[in-house]
Parts: sequence; C-alpha cells; structure tokens
Amino acid sequence: MIELSTYEVGVLAAGAIVAGIYLLIIGGNLTIDAAVAIASRANLSPVFIGATIVAFGTSLPELFTSINANLQGFPGISLGNIVGSNIANILFVMGASALVCTLAVKSSLVARDLIIMLTATAVLVAGMLFGVFERWMGFVMFGALAAFVAWQFFNNDIDTSEAELDGEPLPASKAGLYLLGGFAGLAVGSEMLVRGAVVTGGILGVPEAIIGLTAVAIGTSLPELTASIAAALKKETDILFGNIIGSNTFNILWIVGATASVKPLAVDSSLLGLELVVVVGVTVLFAAMLFMNKPLTRNTGYAFLASYVVFTLYQFRGTVL
Repeated sequence: MIELSTYEVGVLAAGAIVAGIYLLIIGGNLTIDAAVAIASRANLSPVFIGATIVAFGTSLPELFTSINANLQGFPGISLGNIVGSNIANILFVMGASALVCTLAVKSSLVARDLIIMLTATAVLVAGMLFGVFERWMGFVMFGALAAFVAWQFFNNDIDTSEAELDGEPLPASKAGLYLLGGFAGLAVGSEMLVRGAVVTGGILGVPEAIIGLTAVAIGTSLPELTASIAAALKKETDILFGNIIGSNTFNILWIVGATASVKPLAVDSSLLGLELVVVVGVTVLFAAMLFMNKPLTRNTGYAFLASYVVFTLYQFRGTVL
C-alpha cells in the first residue's frame, strides 16, 4: 500500500472540498429548477415543495452522516451534526441568502410549518435532557414526520400568484431528471466536502465533537445554502423559507428519528451547554420574525452571519485558536 504524506493528504482533502462545493452548486440549481416546475405542474404551493421535496433532498447528507457516525460509535458527531446544522441553516444559510435580496414571506403561508418546527425543536430538547433517544422514540419521531408530510399534502395551500415562472416550466420528465440529478449532486458533493473537512480537521488536530458541530454541520448544510441562494437569485422566496423550515424539522424528526431507530442515540453532555441554548434561541427568533412578518434584510443577514462566526469561533476555543 502506498503511504501518503500529510501534505499529500491535505492536497487531496482540499481537492475533495473544491469538487464538493462545485457539485453542491450544480445540485442546488437543478433542485430549485425542478421544484418550481413540479410546483407549477402539480398545482402545489412553492412552500409545500420547499418544506417537503427540497427539504428531503437537502437533508440527505445529514441523514447519512448521522447514521454512520452513530453506528461507528460517535454519537457526539451524530447529534452535534443535527444541532449544528439547525443553527447553521438559520444563521449561516438565511444570513447569506439575505445578502442576495430582502427575504419576505406571508406569515399565513408558513405558520403551521413554523409551529411544527418549534414543536420538533421542543422534542429535540426533551430528548437531549433525557440523555438518550431510545429506539421507540425514534420510531415515534419518524411516524410524526410522516403524518406531518401527509397533512401538508392534503392541506396544501395553492397560491398561484406566488408560483409564477419565467416562461414555460420544465417538462415533467425533464423536471424529474433535474430533481434526481440535483439530489445526486447534493448528496455526493456534501459527502466529498464533509470527508475533506474531516480529514483537514484531523490534520489540524481539532476534536471530533467540534468537527461535528462546525465542519460537518457546515458541510451538510451547504445543500441548503446552495439551494437557498439559488432560490433567492430566482426570487423564489417561498421555496427558500419552506426549505429551511422543512430542513430543520426533517433534521430532528427524520434524521434523529431514523438514527435512533437504527441504534439508540446517546447524548453527549458537551451539547447541553451553550449549543442547546443557541439552537433553541435562534429557532425561536427566526419563527418570531416570520410570525410578525419581519423581512430579512441585508442588515439582518450581516447580523446572522456575524453571530454564526462568533458561535463557530467559540467552539474552537482552546484548540487551534
């Protein structure tokens, strides 16, 4: 077997990161194009599409990462990935998207989705304080998500004024291929990015728990970032908000649920401090802003991003800093 030097491993890791980002950008654009076409042709609201189909696709990296980490005996990385991803989705993804354009959505369109997201966050907090997500808890959470998606579908609010497209939507067959291609790009790109980030973290001597909360969380949130920025550029803000709200809900009910269903998920006590407070705080703040119909302006974007940088730097205290 050929042994590689630290420098060579670092170069390969950097290459994986670059390739992963490229695939994520391509995948994000394909997913948004397909989602808008499906919303138009199936007469579904953009919020529903964003909160289900797009959220499902962009949450696949978190699913694979969390299940694998838990099975390999690293529950801290598994749950840290979920907590970190939900924080990143709001502060990092929404913050960056707000720099593209002012983001606004009618509170009536996302009210029930926000209530489900807040309820899911409460379930996450309860499970973490309990100390372990047992298998039965995982099955209940997974079942709750299935009921949520079914409820969303049968109570789909159609608002054609919010779903206008530039020109003819993609043909159904082409939209399906775009969606599959977008999901593949998001999943493969995220995997390459996460692998590259983990290897880089190992070279720098960063603890695995911090990698889970930061590098892995950021890496697995890049599908949401690229999909959201693509939506912002196309002025599809309903899909953007639906994607973030749906992703945060999926991260808890689907990913934590599925991970615990495979193997009980133990809670690392290091996640019960500032990290737990931050994930609850930013979730409640985000929901409150939308309930009050507060748009996310460029200044809000800067504030979100600055807060995320401070949170991330705090995680690295006593290590490489």
